[in-house]
Amino acid sequence: MSIRIVLDLSDHDLEHFRGLARKAVETSQKKSPEQIIAGAHELLDEVNEKVTSDFIREKIGQIQLLSNMLADEGWGLGEVGRRRVLAALAYFNQPEDLIPDHLPGIGFLDDAIMIELMCRELKPEIDAYQDFIKYRDAEAARLGRPAEELNRGDFLKQRERELLSRMRRRRRRGGGGGGGGKSPFGLF
Repeated sequence: MSIRIVLDLSDHDLEHFRGLARKAVETSQKKSPEQIIAGAHELLDEVNEKVTSDFIREKIGQIQLLSNMLADEGWGLGEVGRRRVLAALAYFNQPEDLIPDHLPGIGFLDDAIMIELMCRELKPEIDAYQDFIKYRDAEAARLGRPAEELNRGDFLKQRERELLSRMRRRRRRGGGGGGGGKSPFGLF
């Protein structure tokens, strides 16, 4: 049997987490992206070794997705996106956080909350990356090619083809302007 617990974070609570995130970004400015990623992976490894809570493991597991976005050359995350993801991972490089990690049962709860907040902030980037991964895996299987050979450009070309195909289908169904029937302009 599972149980659902809902935490209502007030604006004051959220501001506190934002302050922690800002502080983490400021202190991580002295670190290289590789150091930030390595520090986040240390937390991920520690959680995988010590924590039995599925909730915390699932949330902290998002660190792997974020670092995959950074490392995936086929995805080619732009500079703005890289900075946003690195800023999210910076929090997990802090030696001290809201709840000390060594406290059994709850030590990683603040980290789980923070990764949830960060992933909500990065939702557009995460959703696009997950769409790309699905496309790449399916297309690689269809073509019998290694997935690493496919990149963001291939993905965008496919999306463009899908969009153009959808537009042609809508035209054939009689809907330039949505009213159905022939266009009032004899040219079309």
